[in-house]
Amino acid sequence: MNSEIFDKSRRFYENKVAPMIREKFAEYESHIAVGLSGEGSDCFGFDDYISRDHDFGTGVCLWLSEEDFHRFGRLLSIAYNELVDATPGADLTDRLRQRRGVMTINGFYSYVLGTEIDAEENLMPDETWRALDHSCLATAVNGEIFRDDLGKFSAFRKTLLDYYPEKIWRERIANELHRFASSLQVNYSRCMARKDTVAAEICKATGLQAAMELFFLLKRVYPPYYKWTYRALEELDSGGRFSRLVKELAEANCSLSAWEHIRYMPDNLNMSDRVVVLSEQIAEMLVKLLSGANLIDALDTYLEVYVDVIL
Repeated sequence: MNSEIFDKSRRFYENKVAPMIREKFAEYESHIAVGLSGEGSDCFGFDDYISRDHDFGTGVCLWLSEEDFHRFGRLLSIAYNELVDATPGADLTDRLRQRRGVMTINGFYSYVLGTEIDAEENLMPDETWRALDHSCLATAVNGEIFRDDLGKFSAFRKTLLDYYPEKIWRERIANELHRFASSLQVNYSRCMARKDTVAAEICKATGLQAAMELFFLLKRVYPPYYKWTYRALEELDSGGRFSRLVKELAEANCSLSAWEHIRYMPDNLNMSDRVVVLSEQIAEMLVKLLSGANLIDALDTYLEVYVDVIL
């Protein structure tokens, strides 16, 4: 992870924002949680020279309770924005200004998660967990917290970091097992036998996504937005073999020559097709992860057979 943006933001907080708060809002200093989290590749530490062509600059988030926001939030927001405008090199775009600055705790989590959240009361019912997207959850817990004396912002963050409730976790695993099996272990071969490479490519992409999401689920980590998922997978995969297989599969061609004179038979894998071989190797690794998590006690690489077991 690239820590440059976090180091720069922390210095901005310690050298500029904290003194301003101490000078103008001393009585409320301990009520203001500060950090860098939320939307944007910078909050994941994934920024590079390509992504810095938009929504990139120096700033921090200041989170308040609803009560404190009504008490002094507007004045704090004015003071913070004036400070940013007076800081050389801050260069915040209008969109980035919306992602930084003063906001309520409930407002931040509700916006990032895309649904009304009572984060101050640390409430997260099962129906809310079930409706949330992985990447939204990753966005809600990324970045760093520089200060949080009240602990309200951090308490809800910890609830999210503690991961899905067991029932929801199993549901999500079962769903991705089905997606992988149906797309890569069944429909890919059916499409190739029909010489339909367009549908086969869709099957491959769907299976790739399911494989990566299964890896994150079994490691109990939320995957980020799709364009950064593989980058995060490489960091999470300490051994490197799973991520290498995923990359090989992504780069493998749907080869019609491997299906010449091949009659489709559900129980016979066409191991002359590199996509089929890689899919089975990935499935084998996923089975080992499932077994390591004490979710299954079998070795069948056809992942559909584990859906009912997991549920």
